[in-house]
Amino acid sequence: MAIFDGFSDQEVDTIKNTGTHVTLPADWSPIWEKTGADKAYIIVSGEASVRRGGDEIATLGPGDIFGEGAIVNHKLRNASIVTTTKVEVIHFTREQVNQLRDDIPAFAEALDRTAQERLGQ
Repeated sequence: MAIFDGFSDQEVDTIKNTGTHVTLPADWSPIWEKTGADKAYIIVSGEASVRRGGDEIATLGPGDIFGEGAIVNHKLRNASIVTTTKVEVIHFTREQVNQLRDDIPAFAEALDRTAQERLGQ
């Protein structure tokens, strides 16, 4: 599910303009398993692998968010993310994620839903 589904154009613009647009090379790991929750990303283009204990458990693509679960659940990260292609992302600090959650209730709901779904993996 694309994180932006169901948001107004204004809400999407607010989310996109809150973060920093960054390009990551292939084979880069912006998130590491069992580390603190200090950032989250939304993929604009490219693909990434979700790995737990070194094993791939999912793949992510445009519209997917990662890193949010540890922020939402106040826990250490439960997986690592490794880019499999060059990836364009929007980078958010924990503070930016929490501010967006406060300002856009639908964003908070989408993050909570995504984090809950991923707890089952």
